[in-house]
This record gives sequence, structure tokens and C-alpha cells, in this order.
Amino acid sequence: MELKIMKSSEFKQMFNAGAERLAANVDLVNSLNVFPVPDGDTGTNMNMSFQSGVEKMRSNSSLHVGELAGSVAKGLLMGARGNSGVILSQIFRGFSQAIKDEENLDGTAFAQAFMGGVESAYKAVMKPVEGTILTVARESAIRGEKKAQKTDDIIEIMRSIVRGAQESLDKTPDLLPVLKQVGVVDSGGKGLLCIYEGFLAALTGEVIEDEKDTSNDSQHAHAIFDEMNEHPMSMEDITFGFCTEIMVRIGQGEGLKKTFDYEEFRHTLDQKGDSLLVVADDEIVKVHIHTENPGEIMQLGQEFGELIKIKVDNMREQVRALEGQEEAIQSKQAKSHHTKEYAIIGVASGQGLIELFESIGVDYVIAGGQTMNPSTEDFIKAIETVNAHNIILLPNNKNIVMAAEQAAEVSEVPTKVVPTRSINQGIAAMLMFNPEQNIDENQIAMTEYIATVSSGQITHAIRDTEIDGLTIKENDFMGILDGDIVYADPSLETVLSDLIKRMLEDDSELVTIIIGENGEEEVANSVAEALSLENSDLEFEFIQGDQPVYNYFVTVD
Repeated sequence: MELKIMKSSEFKQMFNAGAERLAANVDLVNSLNVFPVPDGDTGTNMNMSFQSGVEKMRSNSSLHVGELAGSVAKGLLMGARGNSGVILSQIFRGFSQAIKDEENLDGTAFAQAFMGGVESAYKAVMKPVEGTILTVARESAIRGEKKAQKTDDIIEIMRSIVRGAQESLDKTPDLLPVLKQVGVVDSGGKGLLCIYEGFLAALTGEVIEDEKDTSNDSQHAHAIFDEMNEHPMSMEDITFGFCTEIMVRIGQGEGLKKTFDYEEFRHTLDQKGDSLLVVADDEIVKVHIHTENPGEIMQLGQEFGELIKIKVDNMREQVRALEGQEEAIQSKQAKSHHTKEYAIIGVASGQGLIELFESIGVDYVIAGGQTMNPSTEDFIKAIETVNAHNIILLPNNKNIVMAAEQAAEVSEVPTKVVPTRSINQGIAAMLMFNPEQNIDENQIAMTEYIATVSSGQITHAIRDTEIDGLTIKENDFMGILDGDIVYADPSLETVLSDLIKRMLEDDSELVTIIIGENGEEEVANSVAEALSLENSDLEFEFIQGDQPVYNYFVTVD
């Protein structure tokens, strides 16, 4: 089988399959997060970003491959979430620019598109790090380019690109010591490989688009999925209100009633809801379904084995939250009928933190953070809402900085990013904002000041690991100081005390503890009392932040 010329139909099939392959491996990519914190979101960010690009392509009826590639790039740009999503958007931005004038692709143009993606991505990253998605993109593109010099068969070129990506990914632990230390390959590189594997599968005919099953992994032997209602935007879109996921270990457990039969099980579930996905091998069956009766789905699963994972989300509640957010946006728009000189946009998750940022002068708070990185488009919409001559963005998370910078680049009004990498730095940056200074002076002053701010965080470990000589057990609490895990222990009080002690200096006067939704105020008070006995000049301030994932944020002044 050969493909000498790629037309629009093959191009669309290729990108659809790449999106499906990535979507099928989101959990796997997320699991490759180096740190054992409960916010590994590389796969989620890459998937949401790439889906935005592919959805834009699907809405374009053009038969011109270059125009379709441009749609992918534009959709990815606006939908980019997290650093991984932004880098992915830059890869396909360069990809599209390299073939923008091509109605159809031959082998040479096809290979050049991948090289164009590499050049764009490396330019976008200020300090490229090898052993990451960048390395995988570069080395796989080089393999494709070399193959194109020997053959004009696009399938063989794509096959070489996939081989190059796999070999490059396997070597990432040798380039990044932290990967080898933890025993994982680079998560972003794995996500890119998944996309490329989808590309190849579509070109070779291994993917039948209607089946929604592009996984080559033996652990995913069967899959049928209707995505139409996966992301309901209004109550009218919801027929079955509970997004339900279960995982069953086949043939084990006390409630066994039947021998597992895939077709029979799937047919039964098909009568219970919509958006059905059933993935199974000889040992495990995983179910995703929208239903009105999650308990019934669990009971059906238990007939064949032991439930080992359960997840239920109320989609109607999610829509209510979205509607509330939209009402808030409209309210802000109504208040912003006149153009202000300055507006500051920040990112925070947790009602207490949102109210805190608004109280210290942030004009618009985008709801997001560790568990949901805002996209470039989220920033753009906020910029349009605040109606100001000058905009300052506070991403407040290291994984959101690149999306903010990308939004600043495409913004139609002067927009600067103060690269706050934590909530602590975001609060500190506001202390240096001066409305009497111009935007460049403010950016410089705020950026210089946050460099002096140490950020302490506490969360729990989601797996056993050993990193930088520190042994961490699943469910241990971890003290994180300026991005590094410095202490782990089963006792939340012990970890909080240790973290604060590490942050104290001779002239320290004030310790601010922001309490998350899983933080305990009694523990914080107990630690403060004990440390006050050791240092009578030390004062403590407590703020109810309600942030998810992190029990406490700590700042010492």
C-alpha cells in the first residue's frame, strides 16, 4: 500500500485519528507526571488543546490541505492549555505554515511540515530543554526528512516519523535525569507519539473512523464511543445527567453472577444511557457512560467482577456552574461600559482565593489552576471583557505562563505577562502594581519583586516514589518549596511545621497560611502556636482560600 499524494480527505482522517488516539491515552500520559502530586494534567491539557484544533478543522469544508492545516493551527492556538498544550500548538503552527500554499501534499512537503513544526516550537520556548516533547518532535521529524529523501511514499515517511518518535521517547530518561530517577518517560513526548501513532494508523487503514477505536494497545481490545454529548453546554443538551465511569476486574469479587461477554455487556449498557465507551481485555473492563442511574451501572459491572474504580460527575451541576460563570462575565461586561486605563487579570481556583484577589485589586479572576489550566482563548475572552487600554496577566501557576504569554501576543490591546508561578507570587505582585506607572514599568517592577518571593505548598502523594533522595509513600503529605519537594510525612501537622521552618529567615515577621478545601484550620493553629513559642516576634495570618489539591499555601515575609 502506497500514498504518493495526500488530499484533504486523507488529511482530515489523519488528524481525526490522531485526536482519537491521544484521547484514548489521556490517563496514561497523565500518569507519567514526574512528581507524585494529584494534578498530573499533561495528557488532559494536550488532549483538550488538540481537540480544539481538530474541531476547527472539522468545521472547515475546504478541499485545500494548507487551509485545513491552518484551521488546525488556529484552533490549537486558541484552545492551548498548559505548557504542553502551548508547545503542541506551536508545533502545528509551524506545521501549517510550512504547507500553507499546498492544495495537496507530496512526500517532500509532508516531511517538511514536521520540520516546520519543530522550528516553530523551538523558537517559542525561551530555554528549550532536551528530553522533552521538543526532542521527540525534532528527532522524529529528522527521521521523516531522511526517509523522504529515499521514497515519496507518505505512509513510509510517517512510519519513520513514528519509529523516530518512539526511539526518541525511550531515550528521554537519559537526557533528563529526573525522568530516570522516577522511572518514567517524558509525558509530553508520549502525548505527541500518540498523535503520530494515530496519524499512521489512519494512513495505513488501521482506523475505521466510525468505530472511534484507534488504540493499538492490547489492553484496549474493544471500544465504541459516541462523543456527541460528551461536553454538554446547556441543560437541553443533557438527556442522561450523570457521567459515570467504572473499572471492573473480570472474574474476581464476591458478587460474580455471569461469565463476561463483551458484546452482551455492551448491548445491555447501550440501553442504559448514551456516550458509551466500553474498553476491555482479558482482565479488565472499563466503562464510560452518561446515565440517569449510576448505581445500576455499578451493579451490572459487579455481575462480572470486582469494582476497582468508580467516578461519577453530575453534568447538570457542571452546566449550572458554567451558566453561573457566564452570568458573572455578563455582569462584569455591564460594569465595564467605560474603558479603564488598566485591568489586571489573574487565575485562581477556590472561592476564597477568588475573593482575595478581587479584594486586592484584580479586575477579573479566571477560575482555574492546577486541576484545570485556562486556555489561550480563556485569557483572550477575559481581555475582551475587562475593557481596558492596558492589561496585565497574572497566571499564578508555572503551567499557565505560556498560555498567558500566547494570549498577550495575539491580544489587540497592549498586554503584559508578569510570570507568577504560584498563588503566593500573584498576591505579592499586586503589592508592586502602581497605576501611575506605564505598563512596561509595572511589568518590570512586579516581575522583579516576585523573584524574591518563596512559595510553600502542601499536598498529598498519589503514589510511592523516590526523588532527590526523598522516599515518598502514597498518601504522604508533601512540603513543596519553590517547586521542589523538600519533605514528606504521614502527618499533615509535621509537614506544615517543617515547611514553615525551612522558609523562616532571621528577619521574618509574618507567616501567611492560605487554607485549602482539604486543609485543617486546627492543624494550622496548632503549628502557629508551637512556632510562636519558639519565636515570639512571629505573627501568623490565616486566609480561607478553599483551593483544591493543595491543603495549604504558605508565604513568609
